[in-house]
Amino acid sequence: MKKNTKKPLRVAELFAGVGGFRIGLEGYNKKNKDYTTVWNNQWEPATKKQHASETYILRFGAEGHSNIDIAKVPVSEIPHHDLLVGGFPCQDYSVARNLGSADGIVGKKGVLWWEIHRILKEKAKNAPSYLMLENVDRLLKSPASQRGRDFAIIVSSLNDLGYIVEWRVVNAADYGMPQRRKRTFIMGYKKGTSIYKKIIKLKQPFDWLKNKGVTSTAFPIILSEETPESFKITGDLLEISETFNKAHPTDNIFKNCGISINRNVLTLEVKPDYQGKRTMLGDILVDEREVPAEFFVEKKDFKKWKYLKGAKNEERSGKGGFKFFYTEGAMTFPDALDKPSRTIITAEGGITPSRFKHVIKTPSGKLRRLTPIELERLCMFPENHTAGQPDTKRAFFMGNALVVGVIEKLGRSLSKHNV
Repeated sequence: MKKNTKKPLRVAELFAGVGGFRIGLEGYNKKNKDYTTVWNNQWEPATKKQHASETYILRFGAEGHSNIDIAKVPVSEIPHHDLLVGGFPCQDYSVARNLGSADGIVGKKGVLWWEIHRILKEKAKNAPSYLMLENVDRLLKSPASQRGRDFAIIVSSLNDLGYIVEWRVVNAADYGMPQRRKRTFIMGYKKGTSIYKKIIKLKQPFDWLKNKGVTSTAFPIILSEETPESFKITGDLLEISETFNKAHPTDNIFKNCGISINRNVLTLEVKPDYQGKRTMLGDILVDEREVPAEFFVEKKDFKKWKYLKGAKNEERSGKGGFKFFYTEGAMTFPDALDKPSRTIITAEGGITPSRFKHVIKTPSGKLRRLTPIELERLCMFPENHTAGQPDTKRAFFMGNALVVGVIEKLGRSLSKHNV
């Protein structure tokens, strides 16, 4: 048998949190030898104590770890890597003309997408071969006043830097995972790489999206339409920022699946194709006897929880005494155990009643919130990965995290295609 001599892809992890990308790519206890993380950055602004960074170091060690504002990290200090990963925040990605240069385009300070762009641009010929980026699903439609503009800026800037860009909106629960968490995943393939060449050689790039590509291999699909929409993004980034989709600002230009090659875009709506095992909220629960008392809902708070979770159509007062009717639909209460969980948010922790926190009914009939271990299981992290931090912080970490299983599948597919 021929021995596999393929070297592991070296990974740089941005906005690392507590290491979801790393766990998904390397596997628990580095079982997957296809990837090795050589550098990572985690910085939480506006807080003195860096809880996520502390957890990252505790689990993975301090070697290659950076805990300073990424905007202050010189690109020369970031080691060579083959794959750049990160879940960057959803912000306003508009750009402006640099007053010091007629040709220069600059993004807003503090907008972290432009730090990714800075790294790729300054690395130049040494930029990573591949990108694996994550954001919320609404990225494809932002801003509301000019839908698709922000994503057009991202796609165009990556194409201009020599990358083919592929994207898919993936809901983890659609592929058997325990949490309904819908996110946009962006894959980038640099010119000259084996995957770039594979795509260029295809007679129909559409085939890459249907069944030949990294994402379609990891997450099979059913086509909602046989022919994708196609268009070309034109103009420099400032023109895109100012004019993209201005004629029909509420139209959704980018569908939930697509590819862009040299700014030539193919995009269409797809549905998941999955018939495997599914994990439900009830499957990940710990024994009721192991749950600390503070996670049980006190009787005095039942009314408040029920109100917050219920439907509303009531008159409220705004600033200056302005009267208005506030409406919202009811939420399932307590949460259904025979379905995947709702999306975990960063405010999941704490005993205060909330509309968006999970509350389940126990076998004994009591109501309780989810424990940190259960939240970790819903994100497919190792149990007690975040132990050592306050429970509210542990919940915050999981609200900020991705579902590790999605990254694991993408990583396996990328490795198979990288030949």
